[in-house]
Amino acid sequence: MKKIEAIIREEKLEPVRKALEDSGYFGMTISEVSGRGRQKGIPLQWRVGEYRVDFLPKIKIELVVLDDDVPQTVHAINASARTGDMGDGKIFILPVENAIRVRTGEAGEKAI
Repeated sequence: MKKIEAIIREEKLEPVRKALEDSGYFGMTISEVSGRGRQKGIPLQWRVGEYRVDFLPKIKIELVVLDDDVPQTVHAINASARTGDMGDGKIFILPVENAIRVRTGEAGEKAI
């Protein structure tokens, strides 16, 4: 099993959610996060002059999938989140040792 963490633009949440559901992945956790990457924030103009917003609002999507499903899941996220501009986000893939469904006590692949 693998945990996929995707940091994406806020406005791309709905297209990514739809792409994942169309691929058969319904369970996910969504968090509002802030961060920065190579873009180092963005400069903005205000009445008193220019200033920089260092940490931009983003959405973090987390889901656990079977090892065989990783390429399809990553493709769904990547294709639906990409704008081609700096700040599109990142996808991280991490190993998952175990999962347990609290309601039934099922463990491992049966829990996801």
